[in-house]
Amino acid sequence: MKITFNALLNILLVVVAGLFIGRYFYQQPRFVNGEPAPDFTAMAIGGQQLRLSGLQGQYVLIDFWGSWCGPCRRDNPRLVQLYRKYHRAAFREAEGFEMVSIGIEENEGRWRSAIERDGLFWPYQILDKATSLRFFDSELAKKFGVKKVPTKYLLNPKGQIIAVNPSVEELDEILSGKCDRE
Repeated sequence: MKITFNALLNILLVVVAGLFIGRYFYQQPRFVNGEPAPDFTAMAIGGQQLRLSGLQGQYVLIDFWGSWCGPCRRDNPRLVQLYRKYHRAAFREAEGFEMVSIGIEENEGRWRSAIERDGLFWPYQILDKATSLRFFDSELAKKFGVKKVPTKYLLNPKGQIIAVNPSVEELDEILSGKCDRE
């Protein structure tokens, strides 16, 4: 009986470890550094149409987030500071820095309220309406392979991904290294 119990315990441990490893790989972003970001067109919160390729020539942070996501909401004040610091900065190889926030949401009212409460003042706020936050079935989330939030992509002026899921501190370090002056 002792051998059987130990064998079952080992099998259980292997299954649990396999589930955690599988979940880790499932949640990894679809794209990696050096790949071009897929182009898309979407309506921003102010009614203007955004085409991602129209932002080429600038560094662009694409931030997938949710009003319901605690880590996303904790990042927002630091993203506001980052935008203020670099939006008008002089870069050696770029015209500027823009942020595109893509809210994966089921409820537009909560999304709008979170934008207002968190002070997300940049113009490119996009609602990516989902029917299931468990499976991230919204259009842009599927296009970018987003399986969890926050998910961030930093693009260079050519529209290529240069950082996948960087922290706000890493973004600051990357952007400060590309500036002539702030």
